[in-house]
Amino acid sequence: MYGSTPTSPPMNKSQLISWLRLIRSSNVGPTTFRQLINRFGSANAALEILPELTLRGGAKSAPKICSIEQAENEIEQLDSIGARLVSISDADYPFLLKHIHSPPPLLAIAGQLPRNDNKSLAIIGARNASASGRKLAQTIAEDLGEQGYMVISGLARGIDFAAHSGAIKTGTVAVFAGGIDQIYPKENINLAEQILDTGGALVSEMAFGSMPRAKDFPRRNRLVSGMSRGVLVIEAALRSGSLITARYGLEQDREIFAIPGSPMDPRAAGTNRLIRDGAKLVTGASDILEEFELGENSPDLFLSEEGVGDDLLPADLAEISSKIQNEASAGDHQTVLNSLSVTPVAIDDLINATSLSAPIVQTILLELDLAGRIERSSGQLVALI
Repeated sequence: MYGSTPTSPPMNKSQLISWLRLIRSSNVGPTTFRQLINRFGSANAALEILPELTLRGGAKSAPKICSIEQAENEIEQLDSIGARLVSISDADYPFLLKHIHSPPPLLAIAGQLPRNDNKSLAIIGARNASASGRKLAQTIAEDLGEQGYMVISGLARGIDFAAHSGAIKTGTVAVFAGGIDQIYPKENINLAEQILDTGGALVSEMAFGSMPRAKDFPRRNRLVSGMSRGVLVIEAALRSGSLITARYGLEQDREIFAIPGSPMDPRAAGTNRLIRDGAKLVTGASDILEEFELGENSPDLFLSEEGVGDDLLPADLAEISSKIQNEASAGDHQTVLNSLSVTPVAIDDLINATSLSAPIVQTILLELDLAGRIERSSGQLVALI
């Protein structure tokens, strides 16, 4: 479906299957995955302890754990369409994405990602974009492509479509909310195939065959901004996914650009507010290139303090202590639960409020997370579901 597969990741198949099984098990997201690996030393060890942790967190039944057969089948399905899994330890993994908060441990990729993340820009905006908005997106994407930049977007209608189309000749990356085999909307299947035919790439962190759901699009948006040096918003309502992507970009220390619009057009309300709040006003690719040139001498500009670095490299797993045990009592569990609510709270504030040690609180939150009782959000915030 997607063509030939480039060189496989250096992680051996056994390790890859273990990682895939863990990230595909119920209630295990990127944050929980990292905590499990770093606490128990390997994916296999985490899989063994997963039922106990989940029940300890208050779940009524054991978690659904991805089987070896299911993991092997997903790898085979990816291979059958010319896609592959890339781990965070692999050289092909996007460098900038590796350093965001909670990067996905595994990505499904078809095609070839750019080697230079510093020459990348996300272009996003309204699905019901105006003709002028679509023209601007296409022109800016084409101009940036001619300067060696990779344009990244979400393969949606409107601005996304125009941005991909403008950069199609020079290479563009489309990030999916569903599985890499689930092109959405269906009308963009031909565009996805053109992206691959012209040296671009398709990317997803979701399981093969997963249909895109509303709650998955914000996850997709954080990857769009996370893979990019900056984010350009062209037409966006005040309540839109594009502004969510811009917010992720701000949290990831990305440059935020916006094109102004008429105060009478609701599609310009979001971009105008971004500019009011500090986004850089641009009218063309030259404004973006000029801004990027100012930061050429800051190679570490995009390294988030919350980035994972190399602490999940397979070669290092054996060296990570699996003896770190922070057993929490029933009373400790209740203390943390009493301090939580449906309103997000910073983990540091939770530690202060409970007077418990940080390892104990983190352990309890891990167990509650696996039991599906809390949700995490950016900024190290947690809340009861």
